Amino acid sequence: MTFDVEQLDTFLLVGSGVTLLAILAVRLSARAGLPSLLIYLLMGVVLGEAGLGIGFEDAGLAHALGFAALAIILAEGGLTTTWSEVRPSVALGAALATVGIAVSVLVVALGAHLLLGLPWQLAVLLGAATSATDAAAVFSVLRVVPLPKRLVGALEAESGLNDAPTVVLVTLVATGAAQEHGIPLMLAEIVFELAVGSLVGLAVGVGGAWVMRRAALPASGLYPIAVVCLTLLGYGAAAALHASGFAAVYLAALVLGNTELPHRAATRSFAEGVAWLAQIGLFVMLGLLLSPGRITLGTVAAGVGIGLVLTLVARPLSVAVCALVQPLPLRELAFLSWAGLRGAVPIVLMTIPLSEGVPGAENLFDIVFVLVVVYTLVTGPTLPWVARRLGVSGAGAVRDLEVEAAPLERMAADLLQLRVGPTSRLHGVEVRELRLPTGASLSLVVRGEEILVPEGRTVLRHGDDLLVVAPRRCREATEQRLRQISAGGRLARWLPAADRDGEA
Repeated sequence: MTFDVEQLDTFLLVGSGVTLLAILAVRLSARAGLPSLLIYLLMGVVLGEAGLGIGFEDAGLAHALGFAALAIILAEGGLTTTWSEVRPSVALGAALATVGIAVSVLVVALGAHLLLGLPWQLAVLLGAATSATDAAAVFSVLRVVPLPKRLVGALEAESGLNDAPTVVLVTLVATGAAQEHGIPLMLAEIVFELAVGSLVGLAVGVGGAWVMRRAALPASGLYPIAVVCLTLLGYGAAAALHASGFAAVYLAALVLGNTELPHRAATRSFAEGVAWLAQIGLFVMLGLLLSPGRITLGTVAAGVGIGLVLTLVARPLSVAVCALVQPLPLRELAFLSWAGLRGAVPIVLMTIPLSEGVPGAENLFDIVFVLVVVYTLVTGPTLPWVARRLGVSGAGAVRDLEVEAAPLERMAADLLQLRVGPTSRLHGVEVRELRLPTGASLSLVVRGEEILVPEGRTVLRHGDDLLVVAPRRCREATEQRLRQISAGGRLARWLPAADRDGEA
C-alpha cells in the first residue's frame, strides 16, 4: 500500500482538526473534573465505523502505537515528578506497583472466573489489564487536587511503575509462555525484565544528565528534544535486552527531570506538550478500535460487575496489604483505595491478546472498555469530594517558584530565570535580604512592562521575573536559597524545615 500526497493532505486536514477539537475539549473536561480520555475516546467512536465510517481494525498496529504513546506519557510523568516529593512514599508506591498488582490480579481473576465463567487464561488477562493505574489520568487529575505530598507521591510512583509488571504479565499470559513454563519461570521472567529495565533506565538517566550538563548546544530548543530522546533511548535499550522498556523510560526520565539541566522548565513544558499529543492520538485510536455493535447489555453488566469487584474488593485489599510497608492513617488508605484511576492503560493492554489472536479477546476488550468508561465517570469527578469528606484535602504543596536555567559557557555560570508566583513569600522581600551565596547576583527584575536594575532596597513583588547569575560551583546553593525564601519568607533560614516546605 502506498501513501501519496493526496492522502497526506487528507490526513493533515482530519488530523489537525481532530487534534484542535481535542485540545479545546481539555477545558470542558477540566470543568467537569473528568480525565479528558473520556472525550477523546468518544471522539474516536464518533469517527469510527459506527459514526463517520473510518475503519480501523488492526490490533497489531494499535498495540505498537499504544506502547509508543505510553512510553512518551511515562517519560513526561518522570520528567515532571519532583523526587523530593515522591521519595518519602516511594516504598509504598513501589509496593502498590508490585505486590498490590499481584493481589489485585488474583482477586479480579477469581471474580471473573466465578461471576463471568471465564476460563483462567482470560480471567487472568482481565485481572492483569485492569489492575494497573493510568499515569496520564493520575498526573492530570491529582495534580489539581490539593493533597499531602505522601499521598501524591505514592499515587504518582505507583502509576509510573506499575505499567512495567502488568505489560510483562499480560504478554506472558497472552502468548502462552506462562502456561508453557509455569508460574516459577514466569515470576523469574518478570523479575528479570523489571530489574534489567530499571538498571538500564538509571544508567541512561545518569549518563544522559552527565552529557547534557557538559553539552553547549547551539540552540535552546535542542535541549528539550535531546532530553526526551534520552528517555526514549532508555526504552529502546531495555527493549533490545528483552527487558522492561517502561521501567527504563520512567526511571531515566525521573533522573533527568530531577537533575539541574539547562532549560529545565522549557524541557518540562515540551514534554508535557508531546505527552498531550500522545494522549490525544492514543485515546482517539482506541475509540476507533471499538466496535459499538458488539456492546450488549451482557457486556455492560460484565464491565460494571468486574468494576465493582475491582473498586470495592481488589483495590482496597491491595492497599491494605501494601500499607504494611508504610502505615498510613485509615482515612488516607481509604483515599488511596478510591484514587486508583484507570485510563487508557487497561485498554492498551487488551490489544496484546487481540494482536495475538487469543480466543475471546474481543469480548475482553469490550468489557475493559466499558469498565474504564464507567469507572472514570464515577471516580474522576468525585475525587475532590472524597478528599474533603475524608479530611485529606488542602494539604498539598503550592508550586510557587519555577526556575529556568541557561548556560553562560564563557563565564562558567548559569543564568537563572525565576517567576515570583502568586503565593510565593518572596513578595515583600528586599534584594539585600536574599543573602545569596558569594558570587551569585540578582541582575534584573522585570515587572510588567518595566525593567528594573535592582538595588539593595528594591522590594520584590508577585509576578516579578528575576534574572539571577550564579557561578556553577554555587548554583545549587543559590537555587536552594531562593526556594527557601519563596516558601518561608525572609526568615526562612531560621524556620524549621517542615514550616518551609508547607507540610501540614
